[in-house]
Amino acid sequence: MENERVFIDTSAFYALMDRSDGNHEQAADFWGSLLEKDLYLCTGNYVIVEALALLQRRLGFEAGNLWYRDVLSLAEILWIDGSMHNLAYELWLSLGRRRLSFVDCVSFVVMRHYKIEKVFGFDRHFLEQGFENIWMGAGE
Repeated sequence: MENERVFIDTSAFYALMDRSDGNHEQAADFWGSLLEKDLYLCTGNYVIVEALALLQRRLGFEAGNLWYRDVLSLAEILWIDGSMHNLAYELWLSLGRRRLSFVDCVSFVVMRHYKIEKVFGFDRHFLEQGFENIWMGAGE
């Protein structure tokens, strides 16, 4: 897995932070193994907005701050430009599904733009879009 690029989804970040989340234990164990390997960990700036809002609403301001300072700092942030935003909107519109978020569509566009094939998350929409969930490959 050396120098492999892995996109981190909101679902993984949230599971890391919330001990009551059903995926917390698996996320924490797998996160530790990711950090031991020579991987390029990244996420999108829309994921940051989504994760901070979720953490603040469910766990409080301090949890969001702790995540931003101590967890997010281990991943590179990939910034979305206007053309990627518009492509994501077109994808979201074309798929037209209630449970598929706009942030997920942005993540798909970003991953394709940067040629990232692997994701760490608990959202099956990434699999539907042809990405490999490395947690599922290692954890099940």
